[in-house]
Amino acid sequence: MPDSAAAKVRTNQEQRVLTGTHFMLGDHACAEGALAAGMDFFGGYPITPSTEIAEHIARRLPALGGRFVQMEDELGSMAAIIGASAAGARSFTATSGPGFSLMMENIGLAAMLEVPCVVADVMRASPSTGLPTMVGQSDILQARWGSHGDYGIIAYTPASPQECFDLTVRAFNAADKYRVPVFIMMDEVVGHMTERVIIPTADEVPIIRRKGPRHPPGEKPFLSYEPDEDLIPPIAHAGDGYKVHMTGLTHDERGYPALTAEVHDKLINRLVDKIRINAADIEMYEEFGTEDADTIVISFGCTARSARQAVNQARAEGMKCGFLRLMTVWPFPETRIRELIKGGKVKRFIVPEINLGQLRREIERLTQLPVLRLNHAGGTMPVPNAILELIRS
Repeated sequence: MPDSAAAKVRTNQEQRVLTGTHFMLGDHACAEGALAAGMDFFGGYPITPSTEIAEHIARRLPALGGRFVQMEDELGSMAAIIGASAAGARSFTATSGPGFSLMMENIGLAAMLEVPCVVADVMRASPSTGLPTMVGQSDILQARWGSHGDYGIIAYTPASPQECFDLTVRAFNAADKYRVPVFIMMDEVVGHMTERVIIPTADEVPIIRRKGPRHPPGEKPFLSYEPDEDLIPPIAHAGDGYKVHMTGLTHDERGYPALTAEVHDKLINRLVDKIRINAADIEMYEEFGTEDADTIVISFGCTARSARQAVNQARAEGMKCGFLRLMTVWPFPETRIRELIKGGKVKRFIVPEINLGQLRREIERLTQLPVLRLNHAGGTMPVPNAILELIRS
């Protein structure tokens, strides 16, 4: 890259990053994380409680040379960010449960095409229109299984405005690194919470770019879906000069339809395995008190804030209680949970969540130990005392 072009990129990145300490809404922190990560294109449709993300980006992105387009609906929004990404943009959209449902067909297309993109789902009480302005955490299984078929996926779950910024940056990097759609599964409380957010300088924001072709256009045929040893193919964008073909049909390494059971089985296993074999590098969680715990509380998002207080109180009362907070729900950190079970000290798990037990099922799949639940269908957070009483019980 010429020195003048490199300087222009650096200047643009510095303008994108609002370095410093801010008192910021979670939705706005998510938007700033996308900008800091180098988002070039936003295509979306307003929906409570994610609209503040789109509004913030609408003000900031055009001034930075990016493109903001309000689409006619969520189907068009997802299609637009897939197309923008195929042309080389870092693309983003934001929605909530009903819009997330409408995006699912094209999310499956993005997984099949291996097109990187990021979707923020600010969860509200559901199903259907539900409680549009009130909290829920009921899109967790939909994030993993919402589109038909088998494929790998990554989903982050921030519990604060700071993490809305940090995990959005990480989401863009993961999308590019693994060539997958990545979800930021916020909830209404976190999205509408205002807290301190510390934004680093542009040089301190980690940026991971997509793997590109290793040879120039025309030197030899480029195979759009020929994977490296890590199972992830390099990507060439429309307009780069390479012959690129993409289809939602089962395809060979050229990207052309190859409608046989053998090709399909090989392709789908690779889409799953490229996330599975890298799960240890993708998974994020924090824990405390697990080294001596006979009871472990597992939670995520805004519910984790109540759970942390309950666990701290339980330990202050002398109970052997630990806390495992998930910052990724997909891939699910089953290796760590198996390790905790194998230690032999854990006698039960407690899983509070604002749904009727979606995450609990994943823990029950791994163990015969009791998995106690504290659930609410949506509209309110579980209070720390309710979790504490369950720990005491």
